[in-house]
Amino acid sequence: MSSPQQTTAEKTTRPATESRVPLDGVDVILADLDGVVYTGRNAIPHAVESLNAAAATRRIGYITNNASRTAETVAAQLSGFGLSVTGDDVVTSPQAAVRLLATVVDAGSTVLVVGGEGLTSVVEAAGFRVTRSADDHPAAVIQGFAPEVAWTDLAEASFALAADIPWIATNQDWTIPQERGIAPGNGTLVSAVHTAVGRLPLVAGKPEKAIFDAALEQFGASSPLFIGDRLDTDIIGANKAGIPSVLVLTGIDQAKQVLAAPEGSRPDFILGDLRGLDEVYPATVESQDARGARIFTVGDAAVSLHGNVVKVVEEGSSRVDLLRAGAAAVWGSGLMIYGLVVDPALYE
Repeated sequence: MSSPQQTTAEKTTRPATESRVPLDGVDVILADLDGVVYTGRNAIPHAVESLNAAAATRRIGYITNNASRTAETVAAQLSGFGLSVTGDDVVTSPQAAVRLLATVVDAGSTVLVVGGEGLTSVVEAAGFRVTRSADDHPAAVIQGFAPEVAWTDLAEASFALAADIPWIATNQDWTIPQERGIAPGNGTLVSAVHTAVGRLPLVAGKPEKAIFDAALEQFGASSPLFIGDRLDTDIIGANKAGIPSVLVLTGIDQAKQVLAAPEGSRPDFILGDLRGLDEVYPATVESQDARGARIFTVGDAAVSLHGNVVKVVEEGSSRVDLLRAGAAAVWGSGLMIYGLVVDPALYE
């Protein structure tokens, strides 16, 4: 056994100083699912066509924090949207969690599992013995979300962790989008156990690096590009792993969140939808006006930064270019968003 390492190779994101196509030089695309490929039961406009076009010349892998479904189940769902996907094209947080598990316990150990088939199937496939009871003296606890997880499961995990054994969580997503609304996610269940035992688990899923490492290894990527819709899990995670990232504005985070993004959660590319993957991404050009204000121009959109005031100079013909210019101004100020006066036209 070796001790788990969760070192980071974080990169610093800067606006593009030269026009480029996001897919240029990329050998593997890593894509999040909800908010990137689909929302609920529906494929996101242009997502399937864009990913199929990219798949003609590049490997595409799909990454999910969802621990309740197997890779094969996820692949079947994606195939139903018209994508060509098998289970080998999917990396789940349980797969990444089991990789971590193998670094902290002996092969074949008994492991207490909190979760459903998406987790138990991966634990068993790795050669570990699954138990649901702390009375079996497990060597570790591994925890993931499933709708059927009950108080009794959380209690067994708490009883087992009293022995100071390793604890691994597939992910810490606080919420899960459902058709009826937003429901508690694995993070809330992990928090319940944390409150009982007074310590935190080792986490495998986004935004931690382990799931990205698992994906890079599985797909043999040397020049990957990651696509996500959330800054706080997708983009932070890609930056931690040193992977260039795309934020696509078809999911959770929109203009206001982009402008407020702190260093470490800023994407390399901001796209309105996935058609932008194979289109020229315009450079950000910085200049100065007669007042000494810094002017950030993207395409025909321009935004000024004068002192702590960020103002639209030219709205231009593209809302995405305007957001790119606004983000360059805000991020280039060196100030947090609450220290700036930002033109509402950038985010309304």
